[in-house]
Amino acid sequence: MNSDSLWAAFGLFLLIEGLLPFLSPSRWRSAVAQIALMRDGQIRAFGLVAILAGALMLWV
Repeated sequence: MNSDSLWAAFGLFLLIEGLLPFLSPSRWRSAVAQIALMRDGQIRAFGLVAILAGALMLWV
């Protein structure tokens, strides 16, 4: 993977992550508040699923 691909991937990540706060700040704030109420294990499980899904998408 060259540095151009890495920068493109990072840029796409930021673009996608910024969509919800830009389009619906109140809904984003509500989602963050819900995440703050979750137990550490639940957040870790979600993180693990996201890591595995991302790795699978890159592998396929």
